[in-house]
Formats: sequence, C-alpha cells, structure tokens
Amino acid sequence: MRFGLALPHYGFSWPGDEEASFERTADVARLAESLGFHSVWISDHFFLSLERYGGGKELNGSLEPMTTLAGLAALTERVRLGTLVLGAPFRPPGILAKMATAIDLVSGGRLDLGIGAGWYEEEFEAFGYEFGSVGDRFDLLEEAMEAIRLLFSEEPADFQGKRFRLAGAYNRPAPAQPNGPPVWLGSKGGPRALTLAARLADGWNTVWRWTVEDYRERAAELERICEREGRDPATVRRSVGLYTLAGEDRRDLDARFRALQRWAPGGSLDGTSVEEYAQGGLVGTPEAILDTCARFSDLGVEEIIVNAAPVPFAVYDPSMLELFSESVIRAA
Repeated sequence: MRFGLALPHYGFSWPGDEEASFERTADVARLAESLGFHSVWISDHFFLSLERYGGGKELNGSLEPMTTLAGLAALTERVRLGTLVLGAPFRPPGILAKMATAIDLVSGGRLDLGIGAGWYEEEFEAFGYEFGSVGDRFDLLEEAMEAIRLLFSEEPADFQGKRFRLAGAYNRPAPAQPNGPPVWLGSKGGPRALTLAARLADGWNTVWRWTVEDYRERAAELERICEREGRDPATVRRSVGLYTLAGEDRRDLDARFRALQRWAPGGSLDGTSVEEYAQGGLVGTPEAILDTCARFSDLGVEEIIVNAAPVPFAVYDPSMLELFSESVIRAA
C-alpha cells in the first residue's frame, strides 16, 4: 500500500484566518516528501465554502492546481504530483493536455492527471461556465477524456465531438511518461462514471468517506462493468481518499480528536465521538489503521490518500503526519 497526501491550499486549510498561499502549500509538499508519502494532490475550485462539509457559507480562496503543481515540480524531487480532481468544463482538453505535458516534463514524469465532471454550481455561475445537468457535464467529461488520451498517444490527433474538435492537433514535445500521465477518473462510482473509468481511464479514485464494505460493493460493480466493456478489471488502478487521524494509542487518539473537534470549522464535529468520526475514515491507532489498509488492499486499492482534517485539503496538525509516517507508512 502507498500513501498520498491531500495538500492544504484553501483559506480554511490551516488553523487561523490566513489566506491560501503557495509558500505554505509548498512547505507541506516538501514535508510530505521528506516523510515518505508517495504522492501529493491538489483539488480544483475557483473558491469553496464549507457548507457541504458541515461548515459555514463563507467563501474561501484557492490556488489554481496546474500552475501550483508546476511550481511544486521544481521544488520537489521524488513525490508524485496529482490533481484530485480537475473540473473538465474549466479547461479545453487541448490546453489541458499541453499543461499536463509541460508539468510532466518539468517534474521528470511525476504527474497524475485526475479529472471529473464538476459539482459546485456556485463557481460555474460566478465564472461564467454553463452548469447544465449531471448528464451534460458527464457528456463533456467523456469527450474531454477521449481528446486528452488522443493527444497523449497519437500524432497528429483527430477528434470530432459535440463540444470539442481536434484536426491534426500536434502535442510536442511529448510527455515524459510513455502514453502520457496516468488519467484518473474521480467520482463516487455511479454506473456512468465507472463506465468512463473502464473505457477511458487508467484508474478510478473516490473520496472522502468509505467503509470497506461499501467500497467492496462499488469495486464489484466496477469489475462487472469492465467485463462488459471488454477490459481486464485488474488493469483499472484504484485509489481512495479518506479523512485520517492517527494516535500512538487510544489515549493519544482521544487527545488528538478533542483538539480536532475544537478546530473543526463551523463546529462540524461538535457532539461527535471518535468512534463516529472513524466510520468510513482512516482513524485509530497504527495497528487499526494498518488493518483497514490491508482490507482495502485486498479489494485492489493501491494507494490511500490521507486527508489530515475533517474538511478536504486541510492539515490541522503536522505532527500527526509525522506520526503517520513513522507508524504506518514505514510499516505498510
């Protein structure tokens, strides 16, 4: 099992009221690399409120993912760099393929390209993108994935869709990785999303709360769809992002959880027990966490992406990452 880290890059991502900054995100990326994390990941929102995650409606700023990863590529040496996930409607696939190619080259072949349909209607409206129906956004996602795969693997690329067209599109220099950066489809795992993963993606990622039992059902559905689409299910890579809290022992875990409760934006953990917080998360002593990881591994999960807070892409206490590195990553 490998472990990635969801990087903090929003105004809510750290204790305190500071704005998002590249310097602080870069500090955590370098820390993750030094602690042995396999990868670091950035999400894709123009801004974000925490209403969906139990917080308030106020808006928080965010760093743009592709330019941020380009900067991180120059400041890191080993850790893989990924998007979790890009909103397909925000960038034409030709531009996105060129951006991904450049980051892959700068990083020496360390980019993973996660992409999804988008869900946060407020940012679509604020920045002038058509939100449409879920079906509309998945239609666009499908075309974007088809075009990107062609640009990574064929020269010149031709594609004719309802939304995008390529006619002799030439993407050179080529990415550092053969056939381009791995493309991950990010979704909860509905039938259409899993069909796109089976047809067009290197892997499927899903976040942020999953019990092993619930994930087993979705993994079985993915396998059925792969067989229907004529693809070996074992060739679809799998990763899961989980809210994570590790403690040296039960006493330390309880103390860390109480501190997390006091910080949680909007009081979202008020009245919650550590047992309740652990449901669908990666929470517990190192022994319990390693057991959960082994059960996910049995279902084909190759990497768990740690989210070190009760809201996405935030790090409350860096010392927990150090404990996780010493007691989980080194033992996995």
